[in-house]
Amino acid sequence: MIKHVVMYKLASPTPQNRRALVDKFMSMKGRIDVLGSIEAGADVLASSRSYDVVLICTFDSLEAMAEYKAHPVHIPVAEYVHSVAESSKSVDFEY
Repeated sequence: MIKHVVMYKLASPTPQNRRALVDKFMSMKGRIDVLGSIEAGADVLASSRSYDVVLICTFDSLEAMAEYKAHPVHIPVAEYVHSVAESSKSVDFEY
């Protein structure tokens, strides 16, 4: 299994903007077959240096992760993220 974790810092980190980004991520749930599970929410670090929203996706393989990134449902979500996020950091790990 592969966990794909991405942390986002929003350009305007209001509660409404955080919720809108979480909702956008969760809109992919059940619509992308290769997505094992998806979680999105506020950063659990809860510090001024932390990121605003964390996305955690689980896949069976690296190939499934690549398919997710190219999926027609993911593409407009990624475009939305680019319009609202100031920066991001990602990490992938196998377990």
